[in-house]
Amino acid sequence: MTSKEKLRLDKYLWSIRLFKTRSAAATACESGKVKLEGGQAKAAKNVNIGDEYEVKTEAKRWRIKVTGLLYNRVAYAEAVNYYLDITPEEEIQRIQYQAASFHTGKRRSKIGRPTKKERRELDDFFEE
Repeated sequence: MTSKEKLRLDKYLWSIRLFKTRSAAATACESGKVKLEGGQAKAAKNVNIGDEYEVKTEAKRWRIKVTGLLYNRVAYAEAVNYYLDITPEEEIQRIQYQAASFHTGKRRSKIGRPTKKERRELDDFFEE
């Protein structure tokens, strides 16, 4: 593709792997979760090198600066070369705190209610 061709914002966000599908990227744009210079950015907006976007995904609030135009989805290791992550430090710390306090729903080993085997062993112990 030539450098004169236009690249839609939703396609760019999908190709750099911020969203799993292009339609998810388009929906995020239309619902106001993607901003350019404080204002809402539409999915059909053309992306230019040097643009800075605020993108709110399920995982975190990104601030990215476009460093290259990527027309097709590529491996993550290659995709990161087409944008610069300028997310503020306090957002990164907030995410790390959430990850540390995340509860999976599984019981930690040796804490809480005894397992069936442990309960049988306790019953046997107290019957003697």
